[in-house]
Amino acid sequence: MLANDLVELDRRHLIHPVTAWRQHEERGVTVIESGAGSYVTDNRGKTLLDGFAGLWCVNAGYGHESVVQAATEQMRRLPYATGYFGFGSEAAIRLAARLAELTPGDLNHVYFTLGGSDAVDSAVRFIQNLYRATGRPEKRHMIALGRGYHGSTSTGSGLTALPIFHQNFDGPSAFQHHIPSPYPYRNPAGSSAEAVIAASVATLRAKVEELGGQERVAAFFCEPIQGSGGVIVPPDGWLRAMREACRELDILFVADEVITGFGRTGPMFGCEHEGVVPDIMTVAKGLTSGYVPMGAVILSEAVYRAIADANPPGASIGHGFTYSAHPVSAAVGLEVLKLYTEGGLVENGQRVGRYLMERLGGLSDHPLVGEVRGRGMLAAVELVVDKHRKTKPDPAVGLGAKLFEHGYENGLIFRAFADDVIGFAPPLCFTRDDVDLLVERLRRTLNQALEIKEIRDATAH
Repeated sequence: MLANDLVELDRRHLIHPVTAWRQHEERGVTVIESGAGSYVTDNRGKTLLDGFAGLWCVNAGYGHESVVQAATEQMRRLPYATGYFGFGSEAAIRLAARLAELTPGDLNHVYFTLGGSDAVDSAVRFIQNLYRATGRPEKRHMIALGRGYHGSTSTGSGLTALPIFHQNFDGPSAFQHHIPSPYPYRNPAGSSAEAVIAASVATLRAKVEELGGQERVAAFFCEPIQGSGGVIVPPDGWLRAMREACRELDILFVADEVITGFGRTGPMFGCEHEGVVPDIMTVAKGLTSGYVPMGAVILSEAVYRAIADANPPGASIGHGFTYSAHPVSAAVGLEVLKLYTEGGLVENGQRVGRYLMERLGGLSDHPLVGEVRGRGMLAAVELVVDKHRKTKPDPAVGLGAKLFEHGYENGLIFRAFADDVIGFAPPLCFTRDDVDLLVERLRRTLNQALEIKEIRDATAH
């Protein structure tokens, strides 16, 4: 099919996620046709270095034949098995057991979803069930971080704290609340680890008190590193301090590892940097390396047994999806986990991640770079026009969109956030040469931004 035919069909029929619909119609779709390793090729033959692993999800990289084979064999043998009525499939059972081995502490019980958003929704529903079944229905309020992202479904979007997901929608719900992001680069308390940690713990305690005390607050949700909020990296000790505060307040600590899981930040899970064991963990994306849809919510022994024991004997817990524990997705997940562990991809990501941060740090001398931050294969460059005042570019310039277009022209895909932050999440199969190419193309792209009159004038003052 001709490229123009696809553009027209897309314009007429396909609704894209988080997109300005009319603007997309005018611009037209960019069709990605194939991928191999860390590169993708569009249907006009242009090959690009994928510095964002699709949508932070193709952790293993493109084109692993063993993953294709695992899916094909499972499809031939058993393409679908419901989890209802006591049924199950070998692939799903083995994947649940493998996740229990890999996750920290006593996170031993796995409910499979289709992705990250419905994993968060499932976590919320399990928490609600827990406190109602145990006779504490007033313990219902949930707290998350400003700039946090926990999906765009009806429930998760309320825990998300990015305005676009609330605009013209009915959210957040009355039981969903937020406290400020740690955001060291722009934290009013200062950038020191001690100040940021103290401020976050204090605001969490204050929010709990404001909501009526710990008898009314059920859970705190956070990402070990905030992804869609601009790759905000809390200081060392922050995650542990927040986890301990939740324990003292009798609040469930929910780690959203949808982005940070499966080697993205170095270890298998982001919580492992500080030895934190959450009460509940949500995962997706890297679980199948984006090859097929799948997510999961993983419960600790204490949470699982409290729910199981509190519900009346023989009473079903009314939460389920048709495609929960889908055998094909589970077979893919098992093979992808082998690539991470036995195939050495997590280890490679750790090595190359250190080099990525080193090379990105070398961009700090660029007139537009205010901060380089990240951990492992997850990084961001925050852009400013005045380094001393940390002044952001005029939003009317639309710098992010312009940078994305320049990056594409230069053969590089990255995430251009709305507030002038550039995000990177390369596949774990990245090489040092790939990093060098990424930085070279990024610097070229930033230099092109200086050719924009408004940006050039602003940086000159």
